[in-house]
Amino acid sequence: MTKSEVLRGQLIEEETLISVDELCSNCRLKVEELVTFVQEGILDPAEGPPRPDRAYTWQFHISSVRRVRTVVHLRRDLGVNLAGAALALELLDRIAELERN
Repeated sequence: MTKSEVLRGQLIEEETLISVDELCSNCRLKVEELVTFVQEGILDPAEGPPRPDRAYTWQFHISSVRRVRTVVHLRRDLGVNLAGAALALELLDRIAELERN
């Protein structure tokens, strides 16, 4: 006998923006860690050049969730340092670009 489950979801556009708090909560990350990711060029706030003194007002594209989760996984689970995680993201981005073409 199988149970039927109802899944509910919401279609999210790529342009959807999320707050710092939403990103940190979703990725189990401290704001200070997120600021470091921005300072290292791993993430860019949607509104342009980042100002660390305004970190709590930053917003990010929804695609940042995947990037942050990847970095967190590489660092916490695999022991990759921040520079290595940034390089891995750059290579993953390049692969995705090549696959699109």
